[in-house]
Amino acid sequence: MSREMNRRAFLVRSAAVAAGTAAVTALPAAASSAAPALTRSGQRPVDMPDVAVRPEARNDPTEATVAEAATLLRRRSLSAVDLVEAHLDRIARFDATYQAFNATTPDAARAAAKAADQRRTGPLSGIPLCIKDNYFTAGVLTTANSFIFRDFIPPYDATAVARLKAAGGIVVGKGQMGPLATTRATTPNGTVTTVNAWTPQDQSVDPGGSSTGPACAVAGRMACSSIGTQTGGSIVNPSNQQNLTGLKPTMGRTSIHGVIPLSYTRDHSGPLARDALDAAIMLTVLAGPDPDDPRTLGLPSVPDLITSALPVRRKGRVELRRPTTIGVPPDYLTGGSAGVLALRRAFLDTLASIPGARVVDVTYPADWGLLTGTFNNIRLSERTEPFLPYLKQDPKLFGVSLLSWLQGLFLSGDEWITGQRAKHHLLREVLDGVLTSCDVLLQTGPVPFDILGLPELGLPIGFTAVGANPAVPVGTILGAGPYEEDRLLEVAAAYQALTDWHTRRPADPAPSAPAATRAATATAAVPLRLTPEEAAATSA
Repeated sequence: MSREMNRRAFLVRSAAVAAGTAAVTALPAAASSAAPALTRSGQRPVDMPDVAVRPEARNDPTEATVAEAATLLRRRSLSAVDLVEAHLDRIARFDATYQAFNATTPDAARAAAKAADQRRTGPLSGIPLCIKDNYFTAGVLTTANSFIFRDFIPPYDATAVARLKAAGGIVVGKGQMGPLATTRATTPNGTVTTVNAWTPQDQSVDPGGSSTGPACAVAGRMACSSIGTQTGGSIVNPSNQQNLTGLKPTMGRTSIHGVIPLSYTRDHSGPLARDALDAAIMLTVLAGPDPDDPRTLGLPSVPDLITSALPVRRKGRVELRRPTTIGVPPDYLTGGSAGVLALRRAFLDTLASIPGARVVDVTYPADWGLLTGTFNNIRLSERTEPFLPYLKQDPKLFGVSLLSWLQGLFLSGDEWITGQRAKHHLLREVLDGVLTSCDVLLQTGPVPFDILGLPELGLPIGFTAVGANPAVPVGTILGAGPYEEDRLLEVAAAYQALTDWHTRRPADPAPSAPAATRAATATAAVPLRLTPEEAAATSA
């Protein structure tokens, strides 16, 4: 479908979502016990490629990508039982340090692995996965890491979880997250839990946004891949911080039915993976219409994402699948540390060397900072509205994140309307402005593409020193026009064919110390507990 048709479809869908926010936002307390009515109509078949398996993955199955593991399973060089058991072993040995999981399901995972060895049930058959703890999982505690839902056990799976299971994926546990998806992963009262898998002994190193646990589970080789949610950067940011490839699709490309909401017009579900191909495989399984999520209906068909994520080589040289103009904004080579800027320059040099790629400078409109900054606060009232009964019942239920919910409560109606106008103006500035001079836009953060519901992809570009840590991952973010996830994957696949950052894994952590010992030996600079003010300042 042409870019112009994609644009028209997206504008119509965005207007419909904004108009229907209150009608379709639902909390678990009001959820039906019926399972979602899934349909295969509009979903693309998943054609798993047969890939070359690296020696590291042959020697240790927890090193394998989804594509590598699936190849080994198809060839019967690896059993699902051995694959799942290897990941469960790492969870048992290292998750006391990583704290990536809110809950694990080893018995169910082992049973599913045995069944997968007897009969393959889909493209992900036998693949161990981590699910963020705001996705409904039938019969498994789903808390959104909050006091509000601490006893909630869903009667059915979220659509995304149901599709992964239908494809044969095996859930090994629920990923730890920020309370109600607002900050990095902490307990509901603000005590920091999940660490960056690359710096497990230093809690001060940012592990990313609220999908911290799903990211750490994959980076720490406790799951082959995971799914998270993004409202304010929580797929691409954890991916950037932990050397993963995270893909936030266009609004509506994947269903959020059965996900505890944060902001209906901004919530997205998507994969956190080890490379572009894994992200494409996961998104292909997840994407498509769902009758239980109106945002997913009537959209352009899902493109061939898996083919888009396979690098093109002609005469032994990597090139882009189609000519692509890559926009570089004014702040891309000015904001950040010297180490980060050096990696960004090297990234641009690599892109520019790929046949078919054209790197150009783009400019922002004069009101860019206002549109992407001040007016972004209108998201707070949207998250507060469905939670008003809980605020009235007991504000302490919101724990450390209370301030951001109160901020939404006190935004006036005229401020909300002005903010909506600003959002529409920002959308015009992006679609009719910066994206007219490029196909893909580089970004220094997830804004504005997550505000607007446009697709973006985070991928690793190297390592730099942070404090006493000599090698902390650095990533970058690419944004594209509506429903152009395939374009993002084409660029990422070409870059990853020329570099090996995405193949690197962190060293295993030192043996875990008891929690009391960790607290006693932690330095004063380590933020062991977020204050309410810090939580509000960093809230998605």
